[in-house]
Amino acid sequence: MVSFPTGVKEPEYGKILLSDVVVTRKRNLFWGRKWRTLDVKMAVGILSIHILALFAPFTFTWDAFWTAFLMYVLCGIFGVTLSYHRNLAHHSFKLPKWLEYIFAYFGVLSFQRDPIFWVSIHRYHHQYVESEKDPHSPTFGFWFSHMGWLFDSGYIIEKYQERKNVEDLKSQAYYKFIQRTYVLHISTYAALVYAFGGFTYLVWLVGVVPTWGYHVTFLVNSACHIWGNQTWDTGDLSKNNWWVALVTFGEGWHNNHHAFEYSARHGLEWWQIDFCWYMIRFLEALGLATNVKLPSEAHKLKKSFTSVKKLK
Repeated sequence: MVSFPTGVKEPEYGKILLSDVVVTRKRNLFWGRKWRTLDVKMAVGILSIHILALFAPFTFTWDAFWTAFLMYVLCGIFGVTLSYHRNLAHHSFKLPKWLEYIFAYFGVLSFQRDPIFWVSIHRYHHQYVESEKDPHSPTFGFWFSHMGWLFDSGYIIEKYQERKNVEDLKSQAYYKFIQRTYVLHISTYAALVYAFGGFTYLVWLVGVVPTWGYHVTFLVNSACHIWGNQTWDTGDLSKNNWWVALVTFGEGWHNNHHAFEYSARHGLEWWQIDFCWYMIRFLEALGLATNVKLPSEAHKLKKSFTSVKKLK
């Protein structure tokens, strides 16, 4: 069955390739719109990182490769997935403040913006999923949902005049400081990498790692709302996608996540690999992760398609 937002009766732009997702709205991504200073800075910054990554084949060393892999794990599992997403955005578990702040700083080093920005956008995504106010719905097209929205601050300003959904982070001096000084942190990190490892390490740690991190994270926004399967009745386009789950430490079980946003575990079946969940369990065993939230059987039954059919 073709999927498109409530209230839209006929598709205007057709379906996304190999999917049932209909593109019902379009936004000028490059031409015919106002490019704000913030858009230009964002585009130049991300493009520069991608260009730097192109030098990887010419600067390859095993030392640089494994150092980059270590940073990808630290920033990917502990920074973006465990901290930004499951801890800060959804409060799926609690950590001691000192550890929460350390993990959040790994998120800063992923070059995916500061915690306040990241969490705010993600919370709006869940609040307005697939509607006109969703920050990155594929109903605007694959590219827009993947990363086009990043270069269109006007779209964000139009939708959210006052971003008041992160008061819990704004009330903490640490996150406000990171927000105000974000560019200083990533610039200092890049300078230190170059000072200690030269151009080779700059390519791999500031080029390859963030570029890879960008696209695997963005696949959750795009691919996981286009390709895969739905286990739970969430009323949106969220999909479970096994190959995205493999490269995002478990984030690809996205239909599971939309069904149970608060859950610290995304791979709910034993065969659904979720490395972030394994790390949370490890931290829980050490007494560092507490109040770990999981969906109850009653909630699972409520979200199951079988339950919905019975009610009908």
